[in-house]
Amino acid sequence: MPVWGWILIGVLAAIAVVAVVAAVVAARAARGRTRTEHLKERFGPEYERTVGEVGEQRAAENELAAREKKREALDIVSLSPEARDKYQESWRTVQTAFIDDPSSAVGAADRLVTDVMRQRGYPVDDFDRRAADISVDHPTVVDNYRAAHGVYLTQQNGTVRTEDQREAFVHYRTLFESLLARENDQDNPKEARA
Repeated sequence: MPVWGWILIGVLAAIAVVAVVAAVVAARAARGRTRTEHLKERFGPEYERTVGEVGEQRAAENELAAREKKREALDIVSLSPEARDKYQESWRTVQTAFIDDPSSAVGAADRLVTDVMRQRGYPVDDFDRRAADISVDHPTVVDNYRAAHGVYLTQQNGTVRTEDQREAFVHYRTLFESLLARENDQDNPKEARA
């Protein structure tokens, strides 16, 4: 074979290698965009909060994907109508108590939300884990849950303004209602798209 034939084969082989590398890079980029879009849609504002907290998009996305996997491993169940009614009655009692003793009512709201989470099947021993698990199913309210819990902890160590307690109570109520919602109402990823 003449030298120009070997050169032609070498050039074609190099072009083929470059094309394969370009295809692999494009496929990875497309998968990355698809993953990012999925996580943004699934987690809503929690996506941006996590990226800001972690400081690096890929690491934040890995954390959110890990939350999804952990959540999928949990056996989260709907409440029975009787349990739902019982919790709603408990909430009305706590809400009425807020007028006379906001501090105690905020504490009771925190405990009531935790009780509902426990009965639904969420792990409740560690607050950060609770918030991470809730962020998968209820991403639009988890940041408010963190804020409410922060007020609850602060009031245990000192005085908190009544307005802050009121806001915390409203945040607890929003999560409480989301947790009590029937399976086909809000308790699924549709909430992330709301």
